[in-house]
Amino acid sequence: MTASLARYESFLLKNVSTISTLESSLRTLTWLLPGRFKDAELASEALSASLNMMSMYHDTLLARIVQSDPKYRPLIPFSLHTRFTKAWADKDSRYKWAARLLETIRFTELLIEMGMRRKVSAKNRYRGIIILEVIKAILRFMLLRITRRTTISPPIPERDIDPTTLPPSTESSPTLAPSSPPSSLPATPEHLKNNRVPLPQHSPSVVPPPPRSDVSIQEYLLPKALTTTSVKPPLSLVRSFSSPQDWISEVIYILRPLVYATMLFSDRRSNRPLIAVLALEFISRSLRRNAPPSASLERSEHARRDRDLLWYLLRGTIWQSYTRPKIASLAENFSTTPILGLFGTLIQDWIPLIDEYHYYTAP
Repeated sequence: MTASLARYESFLLKNVSTISTLESSLRTLTWLLPGRFKDAELASEALSASLNMMSMYHDTLLARIVQSDPKYRPLIPFSLHTRFTKAWADKDSRYKWAARLLETIRFTELLIEMGMRRKVSAKNRYRGIIILEVIKAILRFMLLRITRRTTISPPIPERDIDPTTLPPSTESSPTLAPSSPPSSLPATPEHLKNNRVPLPQHSPSVVPPPPRSDVSIQEYLLPKALTTTSVKPPLSLVRSFSSPQDWISEVIYILRPLVYATMLFSDRRSNRPLIAVLALEFISRSLRRNAPPSASLERSEHARRDRDLLWYLLRGTIWQSYTRPKIASLAENFSTTPILGLFGTLIQDWIPLIDEYHYYTAP
């Protein structure tokens, strides 16, 4: 088993760019499968969950390779999100495993719901959803207790590694004993090589071109200058909570999905679950602290949460009475247009899935 795993890891290192492209192509395919054949949505979600789990394993493996090579220097610095989540994963093993388990549940929760819909009653299906939400809330509270900071989503590092900059691998693998170091340094990427084109000859009588304005120079240099977040320690990229109000805001935000699922279990026809979870959203938003301009990672997390409010257009009575009729009418109009007809058909295939499954639009 270990030898097979080592061979797979060696194959991954040699073909990491091709595998990344294949993952992206298959992930695009999952959006086109629903409606093509019976249980197509189940096949689509099974493929999507498998790809997400495989990508998480590949990211872990590539991060391990980079960390084991002291000479590795990325051409592009890691993002603030990667620096922060990686620092916490390296500092505390509880954070690492809680974050991975939380992402595993997030990758597979819709697939689990599809399986329950085919095997158990609607009441038991919602009981299973509530159990999943309880586990997710416990894991998020663990992350909150460890970091004492705003929970960042996703809580694991994202793939910020350029495959062309990875050290070359022959037969070695992270699961085997390290082999001898390579005899030559990695090749210089093409975009960093000097093209060695000679400059044209200018006679002294030729007037040199006018220099560029200072504005152009500043626009070129400012994006390349170091900012305060670039030199901050990774654990300081998000400020720790300093008041009870910060804690209350984050606790309310974490409890929203559980409250919504619990209220849907007892009352799926009225608009009370939607009103209650919307009230929790705005209470949490009004209580959270205002991040300063230097707190880029915290501000981006708050912006993501604000954008997620648009998902309420696809939930509950808002979806049934307002959004669904408009989208259905738009898809029907598209169906008569030669090119847009494919897009309209795709929308019509997805509308029943939003009606039937909680986790397609769940908070």
